[in-house]
Amino acid sequence: MPHPMYRFLELTVDRYMTRTVETVRYSTSLRELDLLFRRHDFNAFPVVEDGRMVGLVTKFDFLKAFVFTTTQLVPHYDELMQKTARDVMTEKVVHAEPQAPLTRVLQMMIDLKSRSFPVIERDKGLVGIISREDIMRALQDATNGPLAKRGV
Repeated sequence: MPHPMYRFLELTVDRYMTRTVETVRYSTSLRELDLLFRRHDFNAFPVVEDGRMVGLVTKFDFLKAFVFTTTQLVPHYDELMQKTARDVMTEKVVHAEPQAPLTRVLQMMIDLKSRSFPVIERDKGLVGIISREDIMRALQDATNGPLAKRGV
């Protein structure tokens, strides 16, 4: 009888990714992003313009906007909150593909200390998000799911 972890080796991104993705636009202000981060328990929002993903804005990107050096005047909070997703987003985004094994995505998360990745399909663009919680759910299914309990 194979070990239940072998089931995890066969699982792919498309089976566990979140398909409904909250996105923002270039013009989304930091004030709006602040509300979105509070409303949703997400760490990042893909930035989409004209139907294609152009970047990712994370809580880390958001917070970087509030760092200032001793050589610049302390910016006003209201001014900073008017900055946009385009001003703070990361353009070069590591992503996963729908058919990628979850083991590969898990390794990427560990290596890059990332909480989630957008899932991009070659001809369709952004099709989902794969997060740590999704991977944890897959591990749970592989090791404690109905098949594992029956010894399959």
